[in-house]
Amino acid sequence: MKPKKPLESLILTVRGHKILMDSDLAEIYGVPTKVFNQAVKRNADRFPEDFCFRLTLEEAEEVQRSRSQIVTLKRGQNIKYLPFAFTEHGAIMAATVLNSPEAVAMSVFVVRAFMQMREQLAANAAILKRLAEIDKTLLEHDSALRTIWTKLQPLLAPPPETPRKRIKGFSPHDD
Repeated sequence: MKPKKPLESLILTVRGHKILMDSDLAEIYGVPTKVFNQAVKRNADRFPEDFCFRLTLEEAEEVQRSRSQIVTLKRGQNIKYLPFAFTEHGAIMAATVLNSPEAVAMSVFVVRAFMQMREQLAANAAILKRLAEIDKTLLEHDSALRTIWTKLQPLLAPPPETPRKRIKGFSPHDD
């Protein structure tokens, strides 16, 4: 079973970490969020702070706003329990504590999504570096072309009009 949304769209940035929300992981692994969180709590020693952390109320509201078209919560939709956020390593560890064949199979998708995102970031960094090099080269060429242009300007200007010398004894109006 594949998740309804592409995994890349579920990966968020919170506290400078790329994370997946507990509800998204539960859906990916095919279990209710409550069951998922219970399994994580039973195995709390497998989830250090760099694998999993609970969001603050402000972070949870911000995540909810960023994922929903409707910013205001409807009656009864207030945040009861602060959700867990799982880093890449925490998402993989979650598959091991769930122990279902579906969770193990889906963990491969999660790993690939994080890997693809990392590759895209690396590719973007390489492109930005190359663009910076091109920009620098263009600025150097621009400066050189400007210098050449200022030196060519006097040569390109038409010579000043000088009065023609009259040849004695010849007049164009003489017939």
